[in-house]
Amino acid sequence: MNLALPPHIDLAALYRDSGIGDVLAELDRDLVGLVPVKTRIREIAAHLLVERARESLGLASGAPTLHMCFSGNPGTGKTTVALRMAEVLHRLGYIRRNHLVSVTRDDLVGQYIGHTAPKTRDVLKRAMGGVLFIDEAYYLYRPENERDYGQEAIEILLQTMENQRDDLVVILAGYASRMEVFFESNPGFRSRIAHHITFPDYGDAELLDIAERMLATMHYRFDTDSRRAFADYLALRTRQPNFANARSVRNALDRSRLRQANRLFARAIDGGAPIDAAALTLIAAEDIRASRVFAEASAHASNADTPDAPDAPEAHHTAPAPPG
Repeated sequence: MNLALPPHIDLAALYRDSGIGDVLAELDRDLVGLVPVKTRIREIAAHLLVERARESLGLASGAPTLHMCFSGNPGTGKTTVALRMAEVLHRLGYIRRNHLVSVTRDDLVGQYIGHTAPKTRDVLKRAMGGVLFIDEAYYLYRPENERDYGQEAIEILLQTMENQRDDLVVILAGYASRMEVFFESNPGFRSRIAHHITFPDYGDAELLDIAERMLATMHYRFDTDSRRAFADYLALRTRQPNFANARSVRNALDRSRLRQANRLFARAIDGGAPIDAAALTLIAAEDIRASRVFAEASAHASNADTPDAPDAPEAHHTAPAPPG
């Protein structure tokens, strides 16, 4: 008796034909660091590829839940990874369009009765067939304001995420701590989110690499001195409040470019010689060290070294008065 062998599928061929390897390679090439994030994206891609293989052999266990949460500080690449995720999902056939709609609370929540539902449904209509990326999603929920209409948007989103999960993937994003509070207040979201991905902050060396990549795309460059100056800048700035990773790096480079332009223009007005491409592309150390970050650090160090008031040394040697 001849038994038919079970059908087989070549996962490597399926991987090649899908083209997701190109997307993952772009992710590695375009984003510095983020190893844990890239690892999770590869795991998700592998899982979805295997699900496609299972489906082709009649082993499908139902459409996988694809809604996600990206948590982390600003400037850590959440939007970029969402774009790549949309492309992976499209190439594997989980969404109809390689399409991402990025919104915030203002795009979803109205300011008066009857305004929120049409706004939210319009966004969902635009995102259908692709990915809806909601940045700082926790702002949808404002329990301190009894006249807030965010809860209406939340209810519409939850219904759509459940009923049309085969035609829309929702990615919520924001600070990790605030997202946790949001999920505690809205358990319906937590139960619909399949993948939670945490985006770590960049290290100083990674931020310097990001800065040089940004400059290269704008046809600027560091030399040895300015590279060292920017490394010193990062060492100070990353320890200050409101640092936003790659976003803050871009802002710092924009200000350095302004100072470079002002420096070159001032020298030209003062009768300087014509400048060449090398001068026009170089961000000099002085363009970076003119940042107030250095001035503030210097002032702080100066204050720390300032002697106490005249009576302080005497008080230092005087025994404290007994209690009472």
